[in-house]
Amino acid sequence: MTKRRFRTGGLVALTLLSIYGWNAAGIAQTRGGSEKFDASYVDVNSGRTGHIQISVTRWSTPAEREVLQQTLFDKGQNALLELLRDMPSVGRMSAPGNIGYDLRFATQRTLPDGAREIILATDRPMSYWEIVNQPVSAQYPFTWVQFRVRPDGKGNGKVAVAARIIGEKADQLIEVEDFAISPVRLENITSEKGAN
Repeated sequence: MTKRRFRTGGLVALTLLSIYGWNAAGIAQTRGGSEKFDASYVDVNSGRTGHIQISVTRWSTPAEREVLQQTLFDKGQNALLELLRDMPSVGRMSAPGNIGYDLRFATQRTLPDGAREIILATDRPMSYWEIVNQPVSAQYPFTWVQFRVRPDGKGNGKVAVAARIIGEKADQLIEVEDFAISPVRLENITSEKGAN
């Protein structure tokens, strides 16, 4: 497998600085209630397609975001991973017939055009073999989800199933690096608020 950096939405720095407390004019962070998202996925790396369900039972607090940011900048990815694992669940992500796994971080912001940008993150489930043998993929311990939902409740986005998160404190830059050649595409996203 090869890896490639992708700047989610074109501007990882802007996206993540806004998540962690910086708000550009006309872009407001929102908290909101519970919400369920249904989507189709296309994994161009494997050719697989299917359906995925994401439920957000609560949105991460500003305090949680600040702690995560400072941990990444001050102590690096491994400390961020340990902290994220200890955080309470904010929802679940699963495919039909699959038990799925807990999400540990969820945030959203309203964009100037009225759409919402939603970012979710969690520690990536790893096999026993991967944990013991520590191949290169083990350096990509996060799953990162980012998508936009228009005011009509529909949208699209992407998933870095195996990602690592790099923080540059001096520039306040956070970059997400995907282990796969291309992130998994999320299409035909629909939203149902208060559905959890």
